[in-house]
Amino acid sequence: MIAAIAKTFYEISGKHVLCTAPNVDLIRQNKDKYIATGNPASVFSASIGKSLRHPVTFGTPISIHNQIEKFGDKFGLICIDECHGITPTIKNIINEIKQKNNNLRVIGLSATPYRLGTGLIYGMDEYDKPSRESECVDPYFAKKVYTIGGRELIEQGFLTPPVIGAIHGDHYDTINMRINSMGKFHQEDIDRAYTGQNRKTANIIADIVAQSRYRKGIMIFAATVQHAMECMESLPPELSRMIGGKINTSKEQRRKLVNDFKNQKFKYLVSVGTMTTGVDFTHVDVVALMRATESIGLLKQCVGRGLRLHDGKIDLLVLDYAQNIERHCG
Repeated sequence: MIAAIAKTFYEISGKHVLCTAPNVDLIRQNKDKYIATGNPASVFSASIGKSLRHPVTFGTPISIHNQIEKFGDKFGLICIDECHGITPTIKNIINEIKQKNNNLRVIGLSATPYRLGTGLIYGMDEYDKPSRESECVDPYFAKKVYTIGGRELIEQGFLTPPVIGAIHGDHYDTINMRINSMGKFHQEDIDRAYTGQNRKTANIIADIVAQSRYRKGIMIFAATVQHAMECMESLPPELSRMIGGKINTSKEQRRKLVNDFKNQKFKYLVSVGTMTTGVDFTHVDVVALMRATESIGLLKQCVGRGLRLHDGKIDLLVLDYAQNIERHCG
């Protein structure tokens, strides 16, 4: 979608397009999708290079902000990926560029257009109906201009249909976990649900392995670093890797792990506190939720890791061992 918007806007207006994303993985992914349209693109990110040579530039907010003077007055559109996570840095970038082009347009894309604590990120829906004060607090975007839901994308063949799998045996008791003022679960509730559950964790992993026998890529979302390490103890070591916490902290290690998983050099990826947003692991056909999610938005993001299309992929098996579907969907 971002590639199509950027391409169309430049062809119509002749103005340059700046596309931001919260991390380097998304920058690479979005740039590759744009290049697939047959057009060149620039990248502006400290870790992978800085260039403004081409009409469409993909960049990380900090790198752009640190050298905002280079962007001049040629940009007519800023396209923000994962715009529910808009930051003061992105707002400053918009303000700086808008001073040089008062006709600057700003478009945000998000599968979850709301934020914990402040609600909806737009003030008016696509039917020009204002959002109620109870639904949003000081929304940044003036209007939601278009909505397409997961069901429509599945029916039109743009996403893989999900299938909720049966849970055979153990699951974690998370239904009464409480949310604190920061929008996170209380630590004592996390400890109560997961600490000392090694046998249960081993049984759940055994069920995941059994149900994934003929599957290609399995993403397992764990609750804590300790929990993720317990998961790894029960997975086949030669086919499994863990990401998050203090594991694979260098950019090089993380990039290699991500690329190895994309290239199917291992089968099981255990994630703790990361990999919930935007990453393009198209071959993933099992998502195992071993952590509780604080919001339906985070639940959608986790499940969304397995909805991308891939050759030979028929469906996405969703295994929920932490009562997320019961908590958020009834």
